[in-house]
Amino acid sequence: MTAQLVPYESLNTLQRQQVEAIEVHPKQIRFCGDIFGALHSLLSKPGPGVKGFALLVEDVPVAFLLLKRPPVLPAWANEHSATLHALQVDQRAQGKGYGKACLQALPEVARLAWPEIKGLELSVDADNEAAIALYAKFGWVDTGEAYKGRVGFERRMGLFFQGDNYAQ
Repeated sequence: MTAQLVPYESLNTLQRQQVEAIEVHPKQIRFCGDIFGALHSLLSKPGPGVKGFALLVEDVPVAFLLLKRPPVLPAWANEHSATLHALQVDQRAQGKGYGKACLQALPEVARLAWPEIKGLELSVDADNEAAIALYAKFGWVDTGEAYKGRVGFERRMGLFFQGDNYAQ
């Protein structure tokens, strides 16, 4: 299996159509939204603060995610980070390690996109135990902060690049 996390803008027309066909499991939509919402965030107001990435397996998109920086960085995030949003693995491709592949490739692609960032942050629903465990497995740390989100309480997690320190 050859898996590569690539910028959305580098996709060809067929691959962009395949991204549009990504479907998340109905039980996961409340956590990550659907592909149309994610693409709307990316394409409705193009700018330097939002970047989309697709995980290609044998040149076919099987997952998608967004990264954000100022001026669209969420209020809860540190200004020196990029934030992860809408991580979606196609339900027909789940259970094959593609979410893990996204998380493994993410630090490198984020720093290529924005070399000045000091780390990555995300907000995860406090009751999404599977996601919290997956993030923790890849070095994301729960900052201990919880706040009322769109679904319920959310936890803030961070992945801080080695050698970079900043106040959370």
